[in-house]
Amino acid sequence: MKRLAAGAAAVALALLTFFQFPGHTWLQQDSQIYVPVLENQRDPSVLRHDLLVEHPYVAFTLYDETARLLQAITGLEFREVLACEQVATRALGIWGLYLMATALGLSPGGAWLVAAICSLGAAVTGPAVFTIEYEPTPRAFALPLVICALGLTAHRRWTAAGIAGAAAFLLHPPAALPFWALFAMARRRWRDLVPFGAAIGILLVAAGSQGGTVEAQAFFARLSPLQEQLQRMRAAYVFVSTWPRAVIVHHLLLFALVLAALARTWRSIPPELRVFLAGLPALGVATMPLSWLLLERARWAFVPQLQPMRWLLFLTLAMQFLAAAAGILAANCRRVLEACAWLSLAFLLPLLPVLTRGWTWNRIALAAALGTALAADLRWAQKLAAVPAAAAFVAIPWLGGVVTYPRLHTPELAQLAAWARSSTPKDAVFLFPDAGRALYPGVFRSQALRAVYVDWKGGGQVNYLPDFGREWWFRWQQTMTGDSPAAKYADLGIGYVVLHSKSRLPGDAAFENGAYAAFKTR
Repeated sequence: MKRLAAGAAAVALALLTFFQFPGHTWLQQDSQIYVPVLENQRDPSVLRHDLLVEHPYVAFTLYDETARLLQAITGLEFREVLACEQVATRALGIWGLYLMATALGLSPGGAWLVAAICSLGAAVTGPAVFTIEYEPTPRAFALPLVICALGLTAHRRWTAAGIAGAAAFLLHPPAALPFWALFAMARRRWRDLVPFGAAIGILLVAAGSQGGTVEAQAFFARLSPLQEQLQRMRAAYVFVSTWPRAVIVHHLLLFALVLAALARTWRSIPPELRVFLAGLPALGVATMPLSWLLLERARWAFVPQLQPMRWLLFLTLAMQFLAAAAGILAANCRRVLEACAWLSLAFLLPLLPVLTRGWTWNRIALAAALGTALAADLRWAQKLAAVPAAAAFVAIPWLGGVVTYPRLHTPELAQLAAWARSSTPKDAVFLFPDAGRALYPGVFRSQALRAVYVDWKGGGQVNYLPDFGREWWFRWQQTMTGDSPAAKYADLGIGYVVLHSKSRLPGDAAFENGAYAAFKTR
């Protein structure tokens, strides 16, 4: 009965994070990269002339196979299938946080408070990642499974932890590698590593049988001057030298706070969990100088593919978890002021992505108010302690003014996509020459199921696929850096040009509404 109640609580909290805060998105960021590949795998006649489909990056993940299998079984669209996966994996991650907190000796109520605070998420500035991803992408599914594996490890459930970690590796290997590195150091028993070995074998077999064109990965190559130029332009976040100094100081400050929280909670942490709560943050901090050395000095081409600095998310998550746990432990010992300080820090991260710059007093005051209210409730009326924790999911976006993602979907864009899907050939190619770095062409691609010749978001693959990067840059220079006649567009295989209505071409449009006008090139 207790396990059923814990599962129900994890699902309820996952649904709260999905529908309220931090929320979820669709076709806003990296799902623009994966959804066209999924749609083409389901129906090879659509998007076959799109650059993202011609150079897919799904060989070393079971993300696409899992999504297509669930879509075939349920009959749902990919949006619904991926949303269900997102909620399910979030629930497993929240359960993992609960298990980690109970391993510290917290009561079930206190453990759920820690899980709720960590479920508020936080942006990890610098490597451009989140502790709770909004988009239904491979990392969004893998990271909660890693957290679930940590919770199971904390309770010495080695086989279950290995299975959860292996599932995470199958979905997104870079997100799971830090867990497996530390797990191997902690256990040193070959049978505990069997799930990891099996996951590696499955990925190798899946990559070898991948259909379509798969660009070979040169893991030991050096970056060419063009590759480095494109990556510095399109994926500058992988170069630590481009980060503002305040961001680097922020991560060092978080590490100092993690060490302080570890000192406060060390005796409560079981040995099985200590290696992870100390090792993962240390590994995250170490990736900054290591990435500088291997990428910016040695120019190793594999580093931008692995993106190790994204492991800094474990530093942020550890600080949030340990600060919340330290606050509740202090409240249980009647140290109210200490509890207020720790809990305020835990609430501060979802409000201030960078603690060393951009301070706004209303957000600091809100974090302090939430931390103080929770500490007071734990001290005087523990039955009401869930109130400030639940209120944070509403107060942070409303009172704190935290906007987790832009609003890209508009009725006009939906009308344009619906027209293209119903009134143009399946192999039609579209271009948005005045879109610049805007994201709406990627929304159009997946909604209309029509190829886009080139767009800024699609160029995010330049750090993975060299051939793709060269072709993307050629297309961008040909069409997005100045005015081009319609005849030139036609010669490039572009069938339709879409412009904002205010910059429309003279003459009759094939489609037009209040925001966009689409013209045939011939």
